[in-house]
Amino acid sequence: MKRQQSLTGGVILNEARVLFDRLRFEPEDTRVDLINQLRLELHKHSPFASEPVDCVLWVPAEDVTANDYNPNAVAPPEMKLLEHSIQEDGYTQPIVAWRREGAYEVVDGFHRHRVGRESPAIRKRVLGHLPLAVINDARLDRGDRIAATIRHNRARGKHQVAKMSDIVIELKRRNWTDDKIGRELGMDPDEVLRLTQITGLAEMFSNAEFSKAWDAGELAEPEVLDEEQTA
Repeated sequence: MKRQQSLTGGVILNEARVLFDRLRFEPEDTRVDLINQLRLELHKHSPFASEPVDCVLWVPAEDVTANDYNPNAVAPPEMKLLEHSIQEDGYTQPIVAWRREGAYEVVDGFHRHRVGRESPAIRKRVLGHLPLAVINDARLDRGDRIAATIRHNRARGKHQVAKMSDIVIELKRRNWTDDKIGRELGMDPDEVLRLTQITGLAEMFSNAEFSKAWDAGELAEPEVLDEEQTA
């Protein structure tokens, strides 16, 4: 059912239109910056202010960096398809990022980020900018950011097992319990155990003294029993 717009609401909307019309007289870079600031102001008053997607900002691509833990990989044909999709349909999903000391680090959307930076046609169209939804300020711990990336990837069914194993080990080193890892990454206890073992066993066998003890060349020859002994 269509809601009736209040008289006050109509006045606010008309005043906003008059102000927004003045943006067209501003230089391009200034206009982008002003629009971002206006969105942030609107976001403060939105009933959806706790939702990052409520405020998408256009940020210079040079201010956005990749993370070093993403376990998701996209093959060249899929990358080409993603580029074609963005070329034809535009950016339909923002890149999820967190803010850090004057820059942004990608949490989800690494390949959308790459396309926006590396495709000349798309980069020109979006004026060298990328659309970002910035995660909540409370999620600034590296473990929390890793968990956010994994949740996004797993929700799409995409991750590499070896890299996932490395991530589980890193979280355990950060004193995350198996229960917390399972809860935050959407894994059952058996999956957490398996991923721990993949890297954990490799680390255990990398110990020099432990490896030497299991050196096949140093094992004694098995005792051969004669027929009387086996009778």
